[in-house]
Amino acid sequence: MDTFLHSKDFIKFCHKVFDNLPIAIDFLDKDGQIMYINKAFKDFLNISDQEVTGMVVTDVETTSRFLEVLKSKQAEIAWRHKFLNGRDAIVHRIPIIDDGGELLGGFGAVLFQDYNELDAVMEKYRILDRQLKLYKNEIARINTAKNTLNDIIGNTPEIEKCKDMAKKVAKFNSNVLILGESGVGKEIFANAVHTSSQKRDMPFICLNCSAIPENLLESELFGYEEGSFTGAKKGGNMGKFELANGGTIFLDEIGEMPYHMQAKILRVLQEKEIERIGGKSRIKLDVRVICATNRNLEDMVKKGKFREDLYYRLNVLTIEIPPLRKRKDDIPLFVDKFMSEFYRESGLFRNTPDNVMEILKKYNWPGNIRELRNVVEKICVNSEDATISINDLPPYIINSSIKEKLSDRQAGLGKIIESVEKEVILNTLKECRNNKSETAKKLNIPRATLYRKIEEYGLEMDI
Repeated sequence: MDTFLHSKDFIKFCHKVFDNLPIAIDFLDKDGQIMYINKAFKDFLNISDQEVTGMVVTDVETTSRFLEVLKSKQAEIAWRHKFLNGRDAIVHRIPIIDDGGELLGGFGAVLFQDYNELDAVMEKYRILDRQLKLYKNEIARINTAKNTLNDIIGNTPEIEKCKDMAKKVAKFNSNVLILGESGVGKEIFANAVHTSSQKRDMPFICLNCSAIPENLLESELFGYEEGSFTGAKKGGNMGKFELANGGTIFLDEIGEMPYHMQAKILRVLQEKEIERIGGKSRIKLDVRVICATNRNLEDMVKKGKFREDLYYRLNVLTIEIPPLRKRKDDIPLFVDKFMSEFYRESGLFRNTPDNVMEILKKYNWPGNIRELRNVVEKICVNSEDATISINDLPPYIINSSIKEKLSDRQAGLGKIIESVEKEVILNTLKECRNNKSETAKKLNIPRATLYRKIEEYGLEMDI
């Protein structure tokens, strides 16, 4: 290779490739002799009329560091260097080394012939970086999908089945229908399907069909052109479908969509294109549609309240999320999560003893996870101790627990009342650190009655 650097073929190759390049370039052999230097480099050094081939680089440019680079075999990339002619530049000095590690020569180039050029490039870079950040922030605003499959809480067979189904449907681009009662976490599943799909880096746009007035729903979904109606924004406005293009649109509460709008949604799904209100051209779409509802769409179809053709178009892949009452073993996981969130936000630590957790697990939670979150936040705020007590629970949950015990026909009414009364007194004594006066005051009973109950239930031994 060293012979090749000195060869006519190599010099001929350099002249053919580098002579007319506006970038200053040279090649040296392993001893630092200049084997080739192009016109741009000669002009830069103000030596256009001199023949320097065969000269050692430091004889041409005494301040050159190239001999040190050849000796160390360590490249110097984008180094600042002040030349003898006073020009301040950014240069590369790169040793050429064969596969065995032997030094063959060196390659040099002037990246920026004036240090101010670098400043100009850096300023352009800074402008582009600011613009990129603006675009990233806008994409982040549009792409609101935050939850993944790992964020779905629960390990009961019922919820594991739903997670498996979500993982499966995420692989396809077909429409998805998520069914479940209010508060079971349908939007989290929609998020998880999107973030597990190939569209994860594209927009995820949500629209609650029940939250938009009927007269505004069409413009929200399809957008509008300037001047298409009174009050239309100058320049028009993109609709949710257009914003979601390339990604996913999540239509929550699809069962609440007005009947006349259902036909327009069906047409979008069939033709994969939209037309803005007042627009004259159609916009092609590549959008995955995920819908959710707590309504029974089959019954609505039978009653003529939901289009049958739209129902079958939406119901390609289905995820049916069970209510919380059918996965009660997951309740402790939710309670721990919500209490951890409360701790992070408030700095107040709370924990739930077994007796309280049992009551929470027995309650049927008609409002599902949303109701459980609200109750946990409420008892965390109301509790004056780190350990939650039964007295901190909302009365309707305690009453529900009592009614459940009353439904047990094998237990007598007196025994049930005694059990609940004993539990309340014991917990209140613990809260009041065995202070009888304070306990009686908190329970709103005479102190003599409290002493009698303590003796009757043998609670002194339990404290």
